[in-house]
Amino acid sequence: MSRYVLDASTALSWCFTDEETFDLPTDSHAVVPSLWPLELANGLLSGERRGRISRVQARRVWDALWAALAVEVDHSDRSFTAAWSVARDEGLSVYDAAYLELAMREGVPLATRDAKLAQAAWKRDVAVLS
Repeated sequence: MSRYVLDASTALSWCFTDEETFDLPTDSHAVVPSLWPLELANGLLSGERRGRISRVQARRVWDALWAALAVEVDHSDRSFTAAWSVARDEGLSVYDAAYLELAMREGVPLATRDAKLAQAAWKRDVAVLS
């Protein structure tokens, strides 16, 4: 089974019908930084507030994502300091750098729709799924 880091932008793109999406490799599972569930919940709530999704749909999508994806949440203590350093070096937010730092540490591809994050990943020789 292959592994990859899944950022919130990619997961959220599957939640809204007006966004372009891409399929991830079958027989794989996602590794995510500890902030991922919060970013995902915030994205769903923002979609709900903007009328893109109902409260009931948001909850169903939340449950469906967790049921459909094999998600491993990384709780490494060293990720915070390392993400801060990557953010500073690459001009990213610490949130986005957390995904890149995890992909670098685990030696796995990064699934992202964020162009700036993808560019930083390529610069650091991290494969990008998009």
